Amino acid sequence: MPEFRQNIVTKEWVIISTERAKRPDQFAEHRLPRKATPEFSQDCPFCPGNEHQTPPPSLQLGDGEGWSVRVVPNKYAALRPDHSTKRERAGRFLKADGYGIAEVIIETPLHNLSIATMSEPQVRLVLEAYRHRKNEVAKMRDINFITLFRNHGERAGTSLEHPHSQLIATPIIPPHVRDQIHQAMSSYDSYGTCVFCEMIEEELSQNVRIVMDSRYFVAFAPFASRSPFELRIYPKTHRSFFGNATDDELDDLAHILKTLLLKIHTGLDNPDYNYLIRSAPVGDYAAKYYHWYMVIVPRLTTPAGFEMGSGIYINVSTPEQCAEFLRSVNVA
Repeated sequence: MPEFRQNIVTKEWVIISTERAKRPDQFAEHRLPRKATPEFSQDCPFCPGNEHQTPPPSLQLGDGEGWSVRVVPNKYAALRPDHSTKRERAGRFLKADGYGIAEVIIETPLHNLSIATMSEPQVRLVLEAYRHRKNEVAKMRDINFITLFRNHGERAGTSLEHPHSQLIATPIIPPHVRDQIHQAMSSYDSYGTCVFCEMIEEELSQNVRIVMDSRYFVAFAPFASRSPFELRIYPKTHRSFFGNATDDELDDLAHILKTLLLKIHTGLDNPDYNYLIRSAPVGDYAAKYYHWYMVIVPRLTTPAGFEMGSGIYINVSTPEQCAEFLRSVNVA
């Protein structure tokens, strides 16, 4: 029978619709195969030799014989660093110029790879670029919130197929982020503990939704997953800000992230997905109430009218089954 489940952090409810549930392996069926992608595309602005088609890099990592990761300002950014942050009235409405930072992290020179299929050392370089740019952008004027994210495939919103991630930084902290922070602060004020740490401890204790468990990180399908195969990666050590991740933690995270995405790539036939890093706002680097984490959301279903109207998501696959399926996918 269907059941409501509550997210321990946000207090949001989801419906696990067991009567409509699909087996995890069914999500890999009835999808058109992706076309073969070449290692190099002459028309791609992110491929080696076409560097003149992007703005000068804000970061470039490599071995001296070319670049391995390039970070460049987004040429078609929705936000710009030369704008003002001043709020203005438009009658009873409020507006401001589109100040912010938008960057593209070009993850590899090879046009046909993804995080799932590139080498672990290359994934480590991507994570190093994330950490470096998050810390540097946090120093810029009036930046209060930084989002790091990756779109894979058309359903996830990508427009260029060359492997890349994005960073967008704004002076505004979105209301849904404020609400999560408020819930975490309220829990800390009540119980004196981090609610994220409590969730990690409970997931490890129940041990039915865990997909990977390493020295520094744990990855699981959350108890109140909003969609099939939603995954979270949490550092076991309490840290509120991704920019404070240590070198050893990035080594471990590279292994966890690549392995999880390769399991999804292999077991679900390379679905479109989004991932993002949730981290405390700029300045809250040692917050005791917040805990940074990664979210991976394969685009296997589409939210419809009920989700839009109520804010309550219907998940047609149980997180326990999804975790069990991913554990069984052999990518060694």
